[in-house]
Amino acid sequence: MVNYKTLVIGVSTKPERYSYQAVMRLLAAGIEVVPMGINSGTLGGINIIPPLSPEKEIHTVSLYIAPERQRDYFNYIIELQPKRVLFNPGTEHPAFAKKLTEAGIFWENACNLVLLSTNQYKS
Repeated sequence: MVNYKTLVIGVSTKPERYSYQAVMRLLAAGIEVVPMGINSGTLGGINIIPPLSPEKEIHTVSLYIAPERQRDYFNYIIELQPKRVLFNPGTEHPAFAKKLTEAGIFWENACNLVLLSTNQYKS
């Protein structure tokens, strides 16, 4: 069985934010979630970890940060060696996508919420 442990980068504690909704939907789907953000707090009973905190065995990285803020995460994400990186709408970054491809990491421009609602997240 595949462990889809997902690191969500750029989370917010505001329920109207898509990153918040993604974390809640992932948890509801039984997927282990690691919320990462610049503000402290909890989501679904899980503490938000600070940016660039060490992590292991991440299957998916789901980005909710603007392309201009992603450079600080390039090496961090590549070193995690996730199975895939999701660029949610508005986070697309062709140069970073190229680096991921060169590192052998699958990526896609896709909405985490859509993948979950259409049962494609685990495919």
